[in-house]
Amino acid sequence: MLSRASKYAILSTLFLAEHVKDNKKLSVRVIAETIDVPSPFLAKLFQQLVKGKIISSTKGPHGGFYLTKKNQQKTVLDIIENIDGLQRLNECFLGLSECDGSNPCPVHFIVEPFKNSILGKFRDKTIMEFSEEIVSKGRKLSIKDISPELNTSME
Repeated sequence: MLSRASKYAILSTLFLAEHVKDNKKLSVRVIAETIDVPSPFLAKLFQQLVKGKIISSTKGPHGGFYLTKKNQQKTVLDIIENIDGLQRLNECFLGLSECDGSNPCPVHFIVEPFKNSILGKFRDKTIMEFSEEIVSKGRKLSIKDISPELNTSME
């Protein structure tokens, strides 16, 4: 349903949101290493997110990526739309070229409410609301954060 690019963009933007209170700018390298995402790929995604006004950046020795108050009000759906476009979310679950309410695939009516629920949550919660929920519930943004033993056994 989501591309790897969208997943990385959401993950990294939520990581920026988690650190917005520190009022500091973060480099792609630091973010990539912390959340275990390939740095060159993340750099390209960040260019696209900056261009789409989802995140902000400053160049120079004290530069990096950050979220402004306006960026913080963007939604996860804004991130997905910026990276993949919304068409990807509306594709048939089984991959059929034609699938909708009048020409449904075999699982269309099972999947449709689930997709609508996800889209609603992605549209209705801001990046900061998601970030605050992650922090308050002790959720993790990277498998590296979960267990050092697990991470080393995957290498």
